[in-house]
Amino acid sequence: MDQTLDMRGQACPIPVINAKKAIEGATEAGTLTVLVDNETSVKNLTKLAQSKGLAVTDSKKAENEYAVVMTLSGEKAQENAAEAPEKPEKPARKEGNGTTVVLCSQTMGVGDDKLGKSLMKAYIFALTNIDELPATILCYNGGAFLTCEGSDSLEDLKNLESQGVTIKTCGTCLNFYGLTEKLAVGTVTNMYDIADTLSKSSLVIRP
Repeated sequence: MDQTLDMRGQACPIPVINAKKAIEGATEAGTLTVLVDNETSVKNLTKLAQSKGLAVTDSKKAENEYAVVMTLSGEKAQENAAEAPEKPEKPARKEGNGTTVVLCSQTMGVGDDKLGKSLMKAYIFALTNIDELPATILCYNGGAFLTCEGSDSLEDLKNLESQGVTIKTCGTCLNFYGLTEKLAVGTVTNMYDIADTLSKSSLVIRP
């Protein structure tokens, strides 16, 4: 395998997700070296390696430059090779009987708006890589900006839609913010449909 991923400058969770893909796609023994620029990424990558049963070491190469080295055994590589043809595509849950993610703001959490926008972007990107996709994503109030032209998350939301996730944005909210003509992914919905979707969901997530 012996692969190097340069993840310096990449925000969480991109280093972990790309490393996970490389590990799961490896069919030969060897090492995966991930270069990052902060200690938090080092800790997250170490946890990933440990969860996969891989030997892992890390070292500081320079100021704001770290290398995390994961070792993939021949046995683990053989498991990957055996499982690869059998891995099914990630299924979206059936609408009305699964998970609904509610995005009601451009930010995630309470505090600094710049940080909040960065966290929301990272969350939506992470959604594209989880094993079990939500059935529906509902966007209303400030969350309406996420599905419109100029959104940093537009490509990730289009990715989710292409995988079968239903994305709906409140029409009243689009109109209020002057975004009606700028919707770029998903469809327009109304409050009755939002209420109905939420009431039928087995799990509602509000990040």
